[in-house]
Amino acid sequence: PPPPMNRIHTSASVLSRRRALHLLGAAVALPLLAARPVRAATGFDHAHAAWTALLRKHVVPIDGGNATQLGYAGMQADRAEFKRYLAALSAVGRAEFDGWSKPQRQAFLMNAYNAFTVELILTRYPDLVSIKDIGTLLTNPWKQKFVPLLGSTVTLDNIEQDMLRKRGAYDDPRLHFAVNCASIGCPALRAEAYVAERLDAQLDEQALRFLSDRSRNRYDPETRKLQVSKIFDWYGEDFTLGHRGITSVAAFLGRHADQLADAPADRAAVRAGRVPIGFLDYDWKLNDVPRHA
Repeated sequence: PPPPMNRIHTSASVLSRRRALHLLGAAVALPLLAARPVRAATGFDHAHAAWTALLRKHVVPIDGGNATQLGYAGMQADRAEFKRYLAALSAVGRAEFDGWSKPQRQAFLMNAYNAFTVELILTRYPDLVSIKDIGTLLTNPWKQKFVPLLGSTVTLDNIEQDMLRKRGAYDDPRLHFAVNCASIGCPALRAEAYVAERLDAQLDEQALRFLSDRSRNRYDPETRKLQVSKIFDWYGEDFTLGHRGITSVAAFLGRHADQLADAPADRAAVRAGRVPIGFLDYDWKLNDVPRHA
């Protein structure tokens, strides 16, 4: 049977009070929700924290920190973690990339070049002595299409030559001290990722370290000649583009005279650009931490 009328009124009254309380609570909660910061959608980690963690774990400084070796065996043991970082790089689309700041794009490409170079080595490690052991008579390792990046599959050369060296994109010769070709002749693989907020300082430090490495760059007081890395021969054009007022290899080396020479007179000659420049043979052996039997 239907409930008595007084119970119906009582129930309606209770419902009305509950509805009023609910509306009042909602009215109070809305300003609180509005004041609460909205969490941004998860995007790419521009700190490259995963890559930095791996580098700090496996990069070994040598020669006072002016050069480094990489523990490829350790990287191989951490392959799953490494693959996750590579996947994060590959997940970035062209539209997202184009929306980033210039330093963010530059750091991303440098880190991608270095990380995918390590990945290429690991596909053959430990059965190789040099990165040049990878490839065929027709295709060198830098022209192999294996890098999923920005919506397509590219080569290491595409990253360096077509993206980082593209005229008008960055025009920064210091990239040659940042990208690492897994060889002893290369500038040091930095023990941290490149990040937009500190990119200028990081690249300056890379240049300073490389020019301080007398096995790769030095003034020879006997021949009165600079003997420097083949990098300055291969990519000499990049040092003529006016970055920080530098318009030649000699001018760039002159700014690092204190690292290249010891005697004050020799430093003055290097600084003035009055010294002939020769290029040393490049050591393509793998920059691996020595393995012991």
